[in-house]
Amino acid sequence: MAEITRTIGLSLGADLCWPLCYEQIMSTLDLSIPVGDDTVRLEVERVFIEPFDLRQQCKYDVVIDRLTHWYHTSREWIKKAVIMNDLYVFNNPWSVQSMEKHTSYAAMMHLGMPIPETWMIPPKEYDETPDLKTTLHRYAKLFDVGRLGPKLGYPMFVKPYDGGGWRAVTKCDDEAALRAAYEESGRAVMHVQAAVQPFDHFVRCIGFGPQTHIVRYDPAAPLHDRYTMAESFISAAEEEHLRKVTLTINSFFGWEFNSCEALRKGDVWYPIDFANGCPDSQVTSLHYHFPWLVKAYIRWSVYCAVTRRPMRINLDWSPYYAVAREGGTYEEKLDAYAKIADERFETARFEEFCAEHLGQLDEVADTFFRSQAAKDAVRQKVAALFPAHEVEPFTELFFKRIAAYLDAHPNG
Repeated sequence: MAEITRTIGLSLGADLCWPLCYEQIMSTLDLSIPVGDDTVRLEVERVFIEPFDLRQQCKYDVVIDRLTHWYHTSREWIKKAVIMNDLYVFNNPWSVQSMEKHTSYAAMMHLGMPIPETWMIPPKEYDETPDLKTTLHRYAKLFDVGRLGPKLGYPMFVKPYDGGGWRAVTKCDDEAALRAAYEESGRAVMHVQAAVQPFDHFVRCIGFGPQTHIVRYDPAAPLHDRYTMAESFISAAEEEHLRKVTLTINSFFGWEFNSCEALRKGDVWYPIDFANGCPDSQVTSLHYHFPWLVKAYIRWSVYCAVTRRPMRINLDWSPYYAVAREGGTYEEKLDAYAKIADERFETARFEEFCAEHLGQLDEVADTFFRSQAAKDAVRQKVAALFPAHEVEPFTELFFKRIAAYLDAHPNG
């Protein structure tokens, strides 16, 4: 029996808290997993940014990627390694780079999801290049943004079509606000989207591989309170519905770590924002839910590394479109989409793997998250974001919330 080492790389930016927790829990687990006639052991290493030869080998089997969505050099190294070296990475880097919120809205509308009415509007301002000036003079139709009011109703939201965090989403309660938001949009391409009113629940469903976690979300609260600690606020049937929605979106676009925001109006869940590849993983925002996230990182990365899960480089949308063409109710279609998603994420095989090889994870993680080492990891992230006089109070707050989650979920 041979001992084989598989290496998991962490491609990180400003992340501090979850990598420290991930590394220390993995070290304590010290996994040794039988695969056929061999034994697989796992190493964890941080990935550095440096010049690279396009033909050089890649030492990693799996990379947990936190840079593709914004940092080009790391993205291009990852794309090279996937193509040349069979690297497995979260998420598909081509999809993350090219699929704006606009594409995700259009695709899920096509699959029949109840996306709110959405318009794209051209930029308010343009670069004065000769070709563009000529093109617009010949073909651009002038329009009055105020005419969207009767079509969509108020309130409505003006938001960047690509989800660019540098420009805020603006709620417009009347025509004056709509016109002001358009004036302020400058050269950005924007969406105008109808509001879901009135709604009684706002949730964010986090999907990590086949794992999902639903959080009641309060966008009006300070950042550290937006992920609420509410439990059992929707039914089991609604949780399953949101799981299917989230995994359908994620498997369609090749996103293994993504979140879906949805609003409930009456008995309908409306997905409103779901192109969030590489979502927030910081204890300063997740707090209570932080242990779930770190364990989800561990389970999926270990599974992918040990089983040598092949990277799906090319997106294949035809099975989903075939379901859409067949007709039936939305729920019937969603069941079929979710079946495709479970096949692509190997849900049954993953759950069996975790039960057989990661049964000790909950106990190890529980002990770690109650330790001084975990508290130090929390403090490091707090110190990076908060003023000095708030570091200790917020460290205590987040650490207590972590403990509350562990107490409420003794079995994970």
